[in-house]
Amino acid sequence: MFGLFKHTRVEENRISFIIDSRESFKGNLDYIKREFERRGDFEFNFFYKDKLSLAGFKKLASSRYVFLNDNFFPLAFMKFKSENTIVQLWHAPGASKKFGGSVDIESREILRKISENTDCLIVTSKNIIGYYSEAFQMPESKIRALGLPRMDYYFEDHDLSKLKKDFCRKYGISHDKKIILYAPTFRDEEKYNNVFNYLDLNDFNEELGDEYVLALRLHPKIRNFYKDDISSKGKYIDVSGHESEQELMLISDIMITDYSSIMIEYSVLDRPTVFFTYDLDEYLANERGFYYDFKSTVPGPIVYTSRELIDAIKNDEFEKSKISEFVKTQFDEIDGQSSKRIVDYLLNNEG
Repeated sequence: MFGLFKHTRVEENRISFIIDSRESFKGNLDYIKREFERRGDFEFNFFYKDKLSLAGFKKLASSRYVFLNDNFFPLAFMKFKSENTIVQLWHAPGASKKFGGSVDIESREILRKISENTDCLIVTSKNIIGYYSEAFQMPESKIRALGLPRMDYYFEDHDLSKLKKDFCRKYGISHDKKIILYAPTFRDEEKYNNVFNYLDLNDFNEELGDEYVLALRLHPKIRNFYKDDISSKGKYIDVSGHESEQELMLISDIMITDYSSIMIEYSVLDRPTVFFTYDLDEYLANERGFYYDFKSTVPGPIVYTSRELIDAIKNDEFEKSKISEFVKTQFDEIDGQSSKRIVDYLLNNEG
């Protein structure tokens, strides 16, 4: 279908964003769109990869810039013109868990074909270019460390007091409570996905409940292994359906996670993170692994039991220097100018 439009003229002011109909990971695209809007009169087109149409393919073929935020395997077989510029923004900052061609050997050939049809891959640091080159099977010469557009969110003028007040009203909690955001990742090993088998919420609330409230944000896949039974598990608030994950991070005081790459984004806020890794040995042995040594690198204390988790928070067992050291390995610039840098690069170097 795309090949039908191989002779379509490329429009200099047309920009397309490839996305799914759920608009997953849309944040980067919104920030890039906003930055182009500041520069002139551009036409924007959202190409929904699960709602194909001839009109959509025609606009895609005629776009000066095409942005992706996630994998799109058909790109391996789509022949764009030299006037089209294809940019992979990727949706996650830094490099944490191995992905793509770093772990899936069978996909390397199609990833190579995709990289041949991609002009530029954007990452957050020169330190991680080699990892992304392996993951995407892409030459390092095509990778640019310009930042992650949606990270600009943290440098906008947010009214934190109002955000927290609205949050507390929505979930019926006291505005005086500090918020602990718990964001566990999904495990392939099913028995480790129900976090309440490892976290004693009654003890947690008994010792920390006067000062803190636990806000649980579950990975979508984890919900299959989880039952919301407050009477037996203890009190918490379920923020899994909260629209903005970034807002949750912005208003939280502490984060609990495990192997999730959310740790990278949260580290920019220079706030404490506890790594509740009750299955660490099994995870390191059986899951896909990391681009660094997990135990010596993560920016916070690693705990294995509910008791250790509670004690780490009670005793304030956090080293701020470890957070700043971690941030330096993941970001070259943290200034709210990522979208500007990317658009500047494209208009000045690809025009």
